[in-house]
Amino acid sequence: MNKVFKVGLIGCGHIAETYFRAHKYFNNFKIIKCADINNHASKKCAKTYGIKALSVNDLLNDSEVEIILNLTIPKAHYIVAKKSLLNNKHVYSEKPMAINTKDGLELLKLARRKKLYIGNAPDTFLGGGNQKAKELVEKKIIGKINLGNAIFAFPGVQSYHPNPEPWFAKKEGGPVIDMGPYYLTALVNLLGPAKEVSGSLMKGVKKRTIGIGPRKGKKFKVECPTTYLSTIVFENGAIIRLTLSFDVIAHNRNHIELYGNKGSLIVPDPNMFGGSTFTCKKIGEKWKEYKTNKMPLGKINIRTQSARANESPTNANYRGVGLAEMAYCIENKKLNRCNGELSYHVLDIIQSTMKASKTGKKQKIKSTCNKPNYFSQKEIKKILR
Repeated sequence: MNKVFKVGLIGCGHIAETYFRAHKYFNNFKIIKCADINNHASKKCAKTYGIKALSVNDLLNDSEVEIILNLTIPKAHYIVAKKSLLNNKHVYSEKPMAINTKDGLELLKLARRKKLYIGNAPDTFLGGGNQKAKELVEKKIIGKINLGNAIFAFPGVQSYHPNPEPWFAKKEGGPVIDMGPYYLTALVNLLGPAKEVSGSLMKGVKKRTIGIGPRKGKKFKVECPTTYLSTIVFENGAIIRLTLSFDVIAHNRNHIELYGNKGSLIVPDPNMFGGSTFTCKKIGEKWKEYKTNKMPLGKINIRTQSARANESPTNANYRGVGLAEMAYCIENKKLNRCNGELSYHVLDIIQSTMKASKTGKKQKIKSTCNKPNYFSQKEIKKILR
C-alpha cells in the first residue's frame, strides 16, 4: 500500500474540480484543506468537497499538510511555491512554474537546499497518447527524427472562461505561456532538451469580448502578442516549427507531426492524455494507427465536444497523475517525471521564444534537462485505484 499524502490546495478556481476528480483515479494523495485569497471561493470549495477552508497563511503553516497543490494564477505560482518550500512542504503547481526564469531558478535552488520535491503541470505527457508516441520514437520506428511541425491555434479563452484577462495580460499572457507548456513538454519528452529558438510574433485585435459568465459581453484590452511562430532546434539535431495562436478561428492540422529518415509520426493532442498515434513508413502507404484507449491513462473518460480547434470529441483526462507520481517518488526516493528541472527548461524555452520573437534574434537556451523516462504500465498501476 502506498502512503496517502495529505494535500493542501491553494487556488480554488476553474481547474480545482479536475484535481478533486483525480481522487477517484489515484491512490496516494488526498486534498484535505483549501485556501484562496477570495474567502468566498475557498468556503464554496470546502463545502462542495467536504474539506476545511483556511486562510492562505494558515494553510501554509498547517503541520498536517505535506504537499501544497498550487492552482493559483500564473503570476502567483512563484510566490506560493516559494512560501510552500520555505514552510517545508513539497509543492506541485499548475503550469508554468513561474513567469520568468529568474524566479524559476530560485525555486529550483530552494527546493534542492531544503531537500523538497517540486513538481509542475503539465502532466498530460504521461498519458497514453504521448507515451505511445515515445515508445515508437525510442524504438526508432521512424528512424532519426530530423524535422517536425506542431500547432495550437484557437480564437482564445475569452469564449469559455468567465475571467479571461490574465491570458491577455502584459507579462503573464499570450499563447506561449498558456499552451506552450503542453507542446514544449511533450516535445522535450519525445526529443530531449532544446538548444536554440528563433521566432516572430503578431498582435491580433486590441479588444476582446467575454463570452460567458456574469460579465458576458464586457470588452477588455489585449496587452500582449497573441500569435507566435517559432523554430526550435533540439540538442539531438531535430528542428521543429511551432505555431501558437489565439487568432485562428479553425484549422484541421495535426497537433504534432515528426518526420524521421524512415517515416513520419503523428502525435495526438498534447493537451489531452489519450488519442491515437499514427505512423507512415512508405510513400503512398496508409497510416498505421496505434490506439491508446485501452491503456490505463488513455481510456476515454470525456464525452463532451471541445470548442478548441481540431480537438477530439472524446478523449482522456487524468490530470493529477503528475501529483500522484510525485507523491510516489517522494515515498520511494525517486526523481519525479514532472520535475523542477524539466519545468524550468520548458520555462526557459518559453521565455527565449518570446524574446526571440520580439527581437528577431535567435536565442540560445541556457538550461538543459534529462529526457523523462518512459512511464511503464507497471509503474502506472502502482498509483491507480
